[in-house]
Amino acid sequence: MDVVYFAWVRERIGVPRESVETQAATVADLVAELSARDARYAAAFADLTAVRVALDQDLADFDASLAGVREVAFFPPMTGG
Repeated sequence: MDVVYFAWVRERIGVPRESVETQAATVADLVAELSARDARYAAAFADLTAVRVALDQDLADFDASLAGVREVAFFPPMTGG
């Protein structure tokens, strides 16, 4: 699946997107796999209250299933104004 990173999440990880082979069942499982890769990912996902996720461009929770998902996007919360 494609994993896309935006804003400071992208800056901490160092890449805008990547293709990931995973056996993760949920977003939380994917985050755990990514965080175990190295310190950059661990830093980006250290505080999940500061990160939002979208699955195939629809907002989702971290307990959401990844079954059939083609794209996961991580980004900071946004505000309107």
